[in-house]
Amino acid sequence: MTAQTAVYGQNIPAEQVGKDQVMPAAKRRALIIISSGHQLPLVEPADVKSISIGFFLVELAQVLKEFENDYEFTFATPDGKVPQLDINGMALAIQSIEKTGTKTIALRVQQCRRSYEVNSFRKRHPELVARREQEVQLLERYLGRIPVSELLPNSERELTEYRAELVRRLDKLPEINFHSLQELIQRHRDPKDPFTFADFDFIHAPGGHAPMVDFRDNPWLGETLHLARENGVAISLICHAPIAVTSTRQRINMKGQPYLVTGNPFLAASISTVPKIGELFALRFLYPHVRGKKTRTAYFVDKAIKEAGFKLATSLNIAAPKLAYEPTLRLLTGNGPQAIDKQTAKLRSILISTRAARNSSGK
Repeated sequence: MTAQTAVYGQNIPAEQVGKDQVMPAAKRRALIIISSGHQLPLVEPADVKSISIGFFLVELAQVLKEFENDYEFTFATPDGKVPQLDINGMALAIQSIEKTGTKTIALRVQQCRRSYEVNSFRKRHPELVARREQEVQLLERYLGRIPVSELLPNSERELTEYRAELVRRLDKLPEINFHSLQELIQRHRDPKDPFTFADFDFIHAPGGHAPMVDFRDNPWLGETLHLARENGVAISLICHAPIAVTSTRQRINMKGQPYLVTGNPFLAASISTVPKIGELFALRFLYPHVRGKKTRTAYFVDKAIKEAGFKLATSLNIAAPKLAYEPTLRLLTGNGPQAIDKQTAKLRSILISTRAARNSSGK
């Protein structure tokens, strides 16, 4: 199949894409940054070096659905490599959004019964099946053929059959070339290139465990977020993606070299993200768990963010949606898939209020 590239949301053959590529004037622009992490390192157990992971579609699809009529999307990964979809993020319980915390264990129990049969199980949860299907159709429309993470020993039973179905669907699609952040930054700096971060209204980055691999202390990502702030671009990060704020401690100079930031303005924000207690629960009972063994990742996202000097926005109920917004930075963060619907609605309200403010000021 012909390779294609994700430029302003259009699936255009790569050989036809030039620097002067323009977007239909009717739509605004948004940048979607997806981690390209495929394997998550583990420190325990010692004999399992890593597990197969990716990004959570549920934390991206709602944004695509909400804004696709008004926006063209540009898709990027930190290094320009193809992202991987995490099959575990396709579990039906996750489609229940704010009820994910209560549904997860209940649906796992249903799949452990002797009477379990996949079609009957799906028929019991038609609304969850329907939402998942809608998300996959968005994936097919915008991201094309991407790899799907491997099943893990503790992946849900229903996903065993669903993964095979999904891979067959995605294998029929064309591949998309993802921009790298280095490429976009260099184009932004090139006076001969019409591309500019100022053309984007917002950036959104979904979570899943993948951002733990390439969103932490990444100077190209740090430069991207600083350019976004300087150009009035709203930034939306969810679940594990808020680890990206640690990258704002570094920027890239005109020679392409990283340097440390003094007086980092992003430190003004309180950050909502997946809490350590939630991660420990998942490592003990859910898909990251290596059966029969204590399972630990190299670090916890909230602890790393705090150690980087940021304040955390926390809630006693870790299963409830928790958003944090810093208006001086236009930075919006959320704590996981349970927050995606509220986060998308909040992002919409931020964009509306920003446009209203600009119109009233005559800008």
